[in-house]
Amino acid sequence: MTMRVEIWSDVVCPWCGLGQARLDKAIERFGRDRVALVHRSFQLDPTFPAAARPVREYLAAKYRLGEGELVGMFARIEGLAAQEGIVPYRVGDNRIGNTRLAHELLAMAKDKGLEDRAWKHLYRVYFGEGRSIFEREALVAIGVELGLDATEVDTALGEGRYRGAVEADVRAARTLGVSGVPFVLVQPGDAAGKRYGVSGAQEVATFVRALETAAAEGSAQGS
Repeated sequence: MTMRVEIWSDVVCPWCGLGQARLDKAIERFGRDRVALVHRSFQLDPTFPAAARPVREYLAAKYRLGEGELVGMFARIEGLAAQEGIVPYRVGDNRIGNTRLAHELLAMAKDKGLEDRAWKHLYRVYFGEGRSIFEREALVAIGVELGLDATEVDTALGEGRYRGAVEADVRAARTLGVSGVPFVLVQPGDAAGKRYGVSGAQEVATFVRALETAAAEGSAQGS
């Protein structure tokens, strides 16, 4: 039985990149040929200004964190990422901005059959290379790296061609009661069994259990 796995994420969320890596390992253990993976967009802060600012500055102001608290938080996430083989994974030295255009590029890549590759590439560009994923020009270059046509990407982003697809993903998340990401939804591909939601960047074993439980439920319903 094929399992449908949907993961809602924001590409500037360090826990999302970590959760994606752990989910990938869980899918490998469960059997990649038994899973249909669907990436969905979720902007943590759609009201964020267009101009990017340092992550340290943003988090310090929003959560009233001191430098020591920030250093500890960044070290923890980077350490967990290293355990999963994600190196480098720069969390504290990045800039953060509005991710709407980045999600529109991801929706375009999905439309072109490049969904999984595009999400992983943007995580690598942002957390691994410290490059911007906010400005249209930067995203056009990233699109070219994915094999997309520069003019088509620029036009699509300029006219908001994929904005509706991004907004649909967010509405679907809200319907499920999702307020934070990553969030993973697991269910049999034929929707015969119960759906299982997993919040946060859980351990690989937790994702595997969700897959196995949903698969067993689907098999029982189908028998």
